[in-house]
Amino acid sequence: MADTQRSGRHRQASKENRRTTARHPRGLAATIVAVCIVVAVIVALVIHTGVRPEKAAVPSGRHGLTPAPGSYIGLYAPKSFAQVKAFTAGTGIKPRVLVYYSGWQEPFRVGFAQTAAKDGAVPLVQMNPTDVSIAAIAAGRYDGYLSVYAKTVRAYHHPVILSFGHEMNGYWYSWGYGHTSPIAFVAAWRHIVNVFRALGAQNVTWLWTVNNIHKQTGVPSPDPWWPGNSYVNWVGIDGYYIDSSSVFNSVFGPTIVAVRALTHDPILIAETSAAPASNQPAKIANLFEGVRLYGLLGFVWFDSLNKVDWRLNRPAAIAAFRRSARTYLGLTT
Repeated sequence: MADTQRSGRHRQASKENRRTTARHPRGLAATIVAVCIVVAVIVALVIHTGVRPEKAAVPSGRHGLTPAPGSYIGLYAPKSFAQVKAFTAGTGIKPRVLVYYSGWQEPFRVGFAQTAAKDGAVPLVQMNPTDVSIAAIAAGRYDGYLSVYAKTVRAYHHPVILSFGHEMNGYWYSWGYGHTSPIAFVAAWRHIVNVFRALGAQNVTWLWTVNNIHKQTGVPSPDPWWPGNSYVNWVGIDGYYIDSSSVFNSVFGPTIVAVRALTHDPILIAETSAAPASNQPAKIANLFEGVRLYGLLGFVWFDSLNKVDWRLNRPAAIAAFRRSARTYLGLTT
């Protein structure tokens, strides 16, 4: 019966379409022209980029995080949560974002996420596909791993920020500039997002994290790696105050301009710090001022010893952070 009814409705619709076409021949011609234009644009996109657009993944809009400027002060503290507590004790600020870097095929760290949530923080996971074929990820060869990961994140229920292949416009990672093509990266990014969304992991905020543009060292604009607005919620930018000449405008300004040419998504400084030789207290004050003036979400402080001692462990720097943070958050001194 249902098939008969559908067939009858189909025939009736066909008759209506023929009558409409007979009455509006110009409308039919305009429709045909419009379709041809759309097809031509899609073909041109494929020829130009080499990437066949996947079905657009619709942003969930339910990841539970505010996109308001100035909402986040985050921390990468690699040693333990004791380091997070020491940071809070020194600065008077509880980080709202806690970062960890995840090797490929490493499961989602539920324990880390739960501990972060108990302290009022959101986990930010940088998924790093070191020495993994990015084309293989795009082709679905790691869908078993991604499916388990997505289901675990979904079962966690609380907000999670996920980023894949951060600093891809830099040349130092296997998935980055000079090692993997931007076309392959974009295809992999879109595929990962589609897998998570198909499995209902609606609590994910997708953070596309790039390195700051640096002409002297050959770090280009990130625009060839842009996956498209349907696949990104926030943009992350990594950059550091290396010496006394570093200021917010020189470190982040050109990259913010490049990102704004691509999207109006909220921007988070996803990794930053100031070297001791740069006059760390002054750079900390400048960082807070820059984030506020540019209307960014906030920043993540890289509190680690990694070739340079980026940690916040000197009294003058800690005092500067506490003072600047209170002003930034509008707290009474």
